[in-house]
Amino acid sequence: MIPEKKINKSVAKGFFVETLADDGVFILTHQNETQEVKVIEREIDSSFIQFHFCVKGDAQFLFNNGNYTLNLTEETSLLLYNPQRDLPIHLEVKPKSWLVSVIISIKKFHGLFSQEANYITFLSEDNRDKKYYKDGKISPSMAIALNQLVNYNLNHSIRNIYFKAKAYEVLSLYFNRSEDADIEQCPFLVDESNVIKIRKAKDIVISRMAEPPTLQELANEIGLTLKKLKEGFKQIYGDSVFSFLLDYKMEVARKLLESGVHNVNEVGLKLGYSTSSHFIAAFKKKYGTTPKKYVQSLS
Repeated sequence: MIPEKKINKSVAKGFFVETLADDGVFILTHQNETQEVKVIEREIDSSFIQFHFCVKGDAQFLFNNGNYTLNLTEETSLLLYNPQRDLPIHLEVKPKSWLVSVIISIKKFHGLFSQEANYITFLSEDNRDKKYYKDGKISPSMAIALNQLVNYNLNHSIRNIYFKAKAYEVLSLYFNRSEDADIEQCPFLVDESNVIKIRKAKDIVISRMAEPPTLQELANEIGLTLKKLKEGFKQIYGDSVFSFLLDYKMEVARKLLESGVHNVNEVGLKLGYSTSSHFIAAFKKKYGTTPKKYVQSLS
């Protein structure tokens, strides 16, 4: 645990929403929709394998009282396993970040993948007693399943069976060896193809944040209908296109102001605001203070 003196005022205690999906299988989800960093802790003993996924935003694992860290950035995954010692979760989750974790006992995992020991590195005879961690990208198909877990809105009575199905779907997709296939050519993976297009839309608005295209122009550019663009973007990123872009621009503004290289007017112009008053109003709505006062608070 981090000593209390190291936790600043902008850090708050958070928690996972935890679901027992099956015997020895837990799904943990967390949505930090605040402007604060959330610290989440949970004990995990050495008999479990941990799969962590950052659906949106950014988070950081802290080990050994913060002396060692591992980053978990948007659309990336992290597998953790150490049979020699417990690996409790100690996470710092950044604002506007979503996480999903699948925690499965090694006994259960062996039962699922016993025939694949030569394929799954840490199950091999030579490695079964060694610690193991692996980072990677979240595939489009995994992104769909993970977002369905975060945005679960079905009847509560079927939650456990739904989460059980999704837990095994996520694990099967994680170890799928054909993720490099050209999914754009496969008519049976229309949803996955759409995820790629939505991610392209996100990259486009970020790269042109000073002069973003209209929603219709964006839809035309990525090859989706306006309706699918709106619905898909909301499903994957949890916000409308322009609300997402505004949050992104304000985060860029905050970092530019902290650098001390640019004044308020320059930052506003860089982000595409025609007048400084518009930028100041947007910044104050987001952070509750003006850019000038924010800069003064840093000194």
